[in-house]
Amino acid sequence: MPARPPFTSYVDTVLAALARDPGRPAVTTADGEIVTAGALHTAVHRMAAVLAAHGTGRGQTVALLSRNRPEALAARYAANLLGARVVLLYDGTAAEALAPVAESADTALLLVDPDLHDTARALLDGFTGPRPQVMTLGPLPAGTVPLGPDLPAACAALPATPTVAGAARPEDDWCIRHTGGTTGIPKGVRMTHASFAAMLAHATLEDAGDPPRLLACTSLAHLAGIMADLTFVAGGTVVLHRGFDPAAVLAAVARERITHLWLLPPLLYRLLDDPTLPTTDLGSLTRITYGGCTASAPRMRQAAEVFGPVLYGWYGQSEAMSITEAGPADHADIRPDAPMTVGRPLPGVTLAVRDPEGRDLPPGESGEVHVHSAGAMRGYWKRPDLTAQVLHDGWVRTGDVGYLDTDGRLYLVDRLKDVVIVVGGHVHPAELEDLLHTHPAIAHAAVYGVRTPDETEEVHLALVPAPGHRADDLTLPALRTYITTHKGTLYAPAAVHLLDAIPLTPVGKPDKKLLRSLPRPTP
Repeated sequence: MPARPPFTSYVDTVLAALARDPGRPAVTTADGEIVTAGALHTAVHRMAAVLAAHGTGRGQTVALLSRNRPEALAARYAANLLGARVVLLYDGTAAEALAPVAESADTALLLVDPDLHDTARALLDGFTGPRPQVMTLGPLPAGTVPLGPDLPAACAALPATPTVAGAARPEDDWCIRHTGGTTGIPKGVRMTHASFAAMLAHATLEDAGDPPRLLACTSLAHLAGIMADLTFVAGGTVVLHRGFDPAAVLAAVARERITHLWLLPPLLYRLLDDPTLPTTDLGSLTRITYGGCTASAPRMRQAAEVFGPVLYGWYGQSEAMSITEAGPADHADIRPDAPMTVGRPLPGVTLAVRDPEGRDLPPGESGEVHVHSAGAMRGYWKRPDLTAQVLHDGWVRTGDVGYLDTDGRLYLVDRLKDVVIVVGGHVHPAELEDLLHTHPAIAHAAVYGVRTPDETEEVHLALVPAPGHRADDLTLPALRTYITTHKGTLYAPAAVHLLDAIPLTPVGKPDKKLLRSLPRPTP
C-alpha cells in the first residue's frame, strides 16, 4: 500500500509562499517599517525553535494577546508549526473577560504584546488555578516589572536559523476561536488544521490585486488575520494599522496603493461618512471584502454607488468558516426596501434551509440555515452538549434564519437569538435597521430587544444622527410614527437612544450587550 504523502499544514503553505520571493515586502508595520518575506520566514522558524525549547508542542494551547504587529503573525505561525493550538485574545476586551477564556482553554503559554502588559497582568491575576508561562513579543517599557522572556530577543540570540519541521497533524486543532456567550464563558470553536489547510490551499480572492496589497485596519485576531494568510499565499503585502480610523484608512489606501480592504459593515459605513472620502484617490482599490455581521441594504447601495464594482460580501461563522460570497453583480442594483443577498455557496459548501423538524424548505420559504462543508468545526471545546445541538452528521446548524431563491442565492432574515419577541409576534432587528437607514436624519442604527421587569421584551433603537440633523428630528413619537407607517405597530420602539457613535465590540460588531445596559432615556 503506497505511503500517504506528508500532511501540508496551512503554515507550510504560507512559509512556502514566503520562501519563493524572500526579497519582496511582506509586511509594512504601523510605523512604516518594511519586513521582507525572507525576514518573516526566518522569524517564524526562529520563534518555533525558541518556543519548542520552552516546551511548546502538540496538544498544548498558546494564547496570544497582541495588537497588529508582525511579531503576532510570526508567533501564531510558529506555534501552529509546532502543532500547538492557538487562542487569539482580542485587544480591547477587558482582562476580567479574557482570563476565563484563556484559562478554560488550558493555556500553557501566554504571548503578550509589550504595549498590553497591564492587561496581561490583570488577565493573569484572574486565573483561579496555575498560571501559564509568559513570553513577550518585544521589550517592555523601561522600569516595568518583567513578565517573562522576550521572545524576539531570544530568537535574535540564536547562532543560526534552524529549519523547524511542521509537527501538526490533520486532526489537530489549529485554533480555538471563542464566539457568542452573553453570559458566562464564550463557546470555544475547535478548528482543525485539515479544514483550514484545505481552505487556504484552494481559496482565491477575486480582484484582490496582483499582487494584493491588504490594509489590515481591524484586529489580526479576527478575520484580518485570515486575510493576511491569503495575502501572503498570493505573494502580496500586508500593511498594518494599529486600529480603525476612517480618515487614516482612506489616506493609507491612497498612499500605499492598497488593493484590498477587509471591513465589518459598521466600519464601512464610517468610511462612507468620512468627510475626506470625496477627495481621496481610490484608484488602486479593487476589492472591499465585508462581513461579520448583518449589512444594511440602503447603506450597501450607497457603498456600491461610491466605491463602484469592488464589493464582495462574505457570510460565514466560526463554526463553519466561509459559507457564501456575494460579488459585484449582486451589489449592482440593491433594493433598499428588501433584504440583500449574501450570495451563493462557495466551492465545497452545501446549503439547506430547514424547518424546526429538519425538513428542507423550498425556495422563498424562511427557515434555519444548515451548512455542510470541509470547514465545519470539530466541535465546541469541552462542551459535547453544545456540540450535539449544533453539529449533526457533518451539518452545522447556523442559528441564522434565511431563505434561498430559485437561483441558489441565500438571503438572511436574522439570527434566531436576535429575534425580539414582542406582544403579537417577532421583530427582526436587521429588517428594522434597514428601514431606519433609509431615514434622512439617521446615519447609523442598531436595533435590539430589552427585557422588562415583567419578562416581556420591547424594541429599543440606538441611533447616530446624520450630519446636519439634531435630536429634535429623531424624537420617539416621530420615529414611532415613521416605523409604524412602514412596518406596522408590531415594530414600534419603546425607547430611542441618541449616541455620537454606535459602540462596537473589539471585532467591530455593534455591541448590543453594552447597548442593553444603557439607562432608559427620559421620555
